[in-house]
Amino acid sequence: MSLPDPSPRRAALVTGASAGIGAAIAAELARRGHGLVLVARRQDRLDELAASLSHEHGVRAEALGCDLADAESVKRLPTRVEALELTVDVLVNNAGFATNGPFERSDPDRELEQVRVLVEAPVALCSAFLPGMVSRHAGAVLTVASTAGMQPLPYSAGYSAAKAHALTFSEALHQELKGSGVTVTALAPGPVQTDFWAISGWEVGSGQTFSDALPRPGWVTPEHAAAAAVAGLERGRRVVVPGAPIRAAMAAGQFVPNVIKLPLLEWVNRRR
Repeated sequence: MSLPDPSPRRAALVTGASAGIGAAIAAELARRGHGLVLVARRQDRLDELAASLSHEHGVRAEALGCDLADAESVKRLPTRVEALELTVDVLVNNAGFATNGPFERSDPDRELEQVRVLVEAPVALCSAFLPGMVSRHAGAVLTVASTAGMQPLPYSAGYSAAKAHALTFSEALHQELKGSGVTVTALAPGPVQTDFWAISGWEVGSGQTFSDALPRPGWVTPEHAAAAAVAGLERGRRVVVPGAPIRAAMAAGQFVPNVIKLPLLEWVNRRR
């Protein structure tokens, strides 16, 4: 199982492509010759990225503004791609954001928006594009999960649960589709150096921002995460965790029961 060969009438659809990991994955795929359909809310950034990648790599790059929190907008997306006379043979579910803090004080609308973007949209897009990939015996799906989905995170309950869904859904599809010609991979990075943390306003219990509190060896760049993700997709990997320190921490954490782990995570994240 591997990435389909690039073709003029086929493309990789990348959600959340306007910045961060999404933009880096789009660039990594363009470097391999794949045409692109870039999807996000920020049309101006998409247009700029599409023009840049098309010029640099000589690929077709289309920009489609879409709010993935809006079910009707997501439902219209396959028809909009068809109108471009393109077939999606690589799907990258990357779009996302995080809520954090005590759940009982969180914004209910924002929590539900998080579920729509991180859970409902990837399921809807897989439902739309996977059948065609399976019928052609060629295709690839990359879903950006997170190490946050590998255990519950007190004070980030909604985000860790949504990423757990992304990880479990992707791993189940990976097994279901073995031998079909379609590969499914979950990217589960730890902290990545993007504007994600500033947008989320994520703070730890000490009052520091998450990005200030975590030691630098724990971080990877968007380009590192994207290169690992696409390489893993090419090899038919089930889960990719970029960065040796994070891989080691996650491997060790598997042997720590939640009865011990959860109070520690709660203490780290609880405002004091």
